Amino acid sequence: MLTVLLLVVAVLLTWPVPRLLPRLHALERVPGPALVLWQAVSLSAVFAAICLAPLAVLQVVRDGPAIPHPAANLPMLVLGLAISGLVLGRLLVQGHRIGRNLRTARREHAELVDVLGEPALPVAAGGHGPLTVLAHPTPTAYCIPGRRTRVVLTDGTIRALPDDELAAVLAHERAHLRHRHDLVLEFFTVLHTAVPRAVRSDRGLVEVRLLIELLADRMAARAVGPVPVARALVELAGGAHPDATLGVGGGAGGVSTAGRRLELLADPRPHRLLAAATLAAAALVIVIPGALAWGALLGAG
Repeated sequence: MLTVLLLVVAVLLTWPVPRLLPRLHALERVPGPALVLWQAVSLSAVFAAICLAPLAVLQVVRDGPAIPHPAANLPMLVLGLAISGLVLGRLLVQGHRIGRNLRTARREHAELVDVLGEPALPVAAGGHGPLTVLAHPTPTAYCIPGRRTRVVLTDGTIRALPDDELAAVLAHERAHLRHRHDLVLEFFTVLHTAVPRAVRSDRGLVEVRLLIELLADRMAARAVGPVPVARALVELAGGAHPDATLGVGGGAGGVSTAGRRLELLADPRPHRLLAAATLAAAALVIVIPGALAWGALLGAG
């Protein structure tokens, strides 16, 4: 019975839940806890998928609550572990492929920026990486994460933004780099793409990208105030940046999500009750598959 419940949980976390969460717009008011919830959903779905086959085999071959000796049912044991191995192997392959592609793209783009850009003064104390200016009229700003971080602006950005809005842009990019939002996005992307395309929802990945931008918006607003951040967002909303980078404008829906980001910047309240409820939901999502798997292993149901 517990194995069946674990299967139900795995299906729920893989199919309807990632399609439901983007509709809960209240979660965007607490982007940090919401990111924790998204990661919990993805991680628990993968965990349940890895555990299902061995536990199903165990339920078939066991007689009573005792765990049979592995040698007594070796073919079935190999079958169950092989299925789990396929799931885990897909996860590892996706992690390697995505990590390699991201790092290659960032390295190549950083080299291009170093050639085409003009180094400016280093980012102020407490910042991360040098500030590079590209000759381009479109206002654009983004950061390149990794070992050799970069904050990149176009000269169109510098001409378009007054000092306070420029400070807001830099604070946004520093937040991305300081808190390693690239690793959060990479981790979720690996778990997300480990699910077969036929059943996964790409809306989840779009929502996680938006939450990361909302989190950086809030951090920038705490540093320089919400008004400069909002004005800078309006100026840069149409700007694009490379896929392997993180930027204040473009990405995460670009202009289509700028209105939502502006609306949330106008609401600086901490929403502690919502944040606590979201974190509690994330903890529950993590605990339930583990408890079901443990109970099935012990023959509790």
